[in-house]
Amino acid sequence: MTFDKRFDIFRNMEIKAAVQMIGSLAQDTRLAVFRLLVRQGPEGLPAGDIAAALDVPAPTMSFHLSQLVAAGLLTNTRKSRSILYSVDFAGVRSLFEYLMEDCCQGRSELYSEARCDDKPSCCGADAQGLTP
Repeated sequence: MTFDKRFDIFRNMEIKAAVQMIGSLAQDTRLAVFRLLVRQGPEGLPAGDIAAALDVPAPTMSFHLSQLVAAGLLTNTRKSRSILYSVDFAGVRSLFEYLMEDCCQGRSELYSEARCDDKPSCCGADAQGLTP
């Protein structure tokens, strides 16, 4: 089951899923990894390159990457002998939508300022085919 479906189907899991995502970013190395991969875009980076860029030992980086994947913030794909990690933009968008669900007491003009849908490259939306 994908992260998005947990939000849509099991409404009682929303808080737990959101807390897991936010909690996984509440650590300096994981936040640095996430920000690095956001800058990298949908192509992602191999785990070794991430570890080298952030000067973190490989076993430690592996732990942090697994935490971010489990939280629904990153995806991983095998390419040859490497595992590429990239931001799960659909998962991140689900978190943003959940956090903004009751935004601005129904004042749509304020809500549109808080959203990034009108910016084609925001959150990798254009590259991920997520632009509404």
